[in-house]
Amino acid sequence: MTMKKSLLTGLLLALTLSGCTFVNLSAQGEKVRVLSAEEVKACHYLGKTTSTTTDKVAGVKRHPNAILYELQSLARNAAVNLGGDTVVADAPESDGKQVFSVYRCVPQ
Repeated sequence: MTMKKSLLTGLLLALTLSGCTFVNLSAQGEKVRVLSAEEVKACHYLGKTTSTTTDKVAGVKRHPNAILYELQSLARNAAVNLGGDTVVADAPESDGKQVFSVYRCVPQ
């Protein structure tokens, strides 16, 4: 394969992977909701979790929706470990990183 074809193949692969997700939402994490700060006023605050994922593949910026899905999935999975059933993003995603507050909204 020529150098030009190799570069083109690598670029196409990177662009294809930029929209893929690499994080699996656990069965327990599926039960955790993502809400806004206004929706958790009556909930019990449990703590914070920071989610981090890759925002570039082979130097190509990944699709923002794929990054957001992964960050939320990681936060939802982590919320289970804190006994939470709800997460709220504290700030927008930045460079593949986002902080979430974890809450328990449904009485046990």
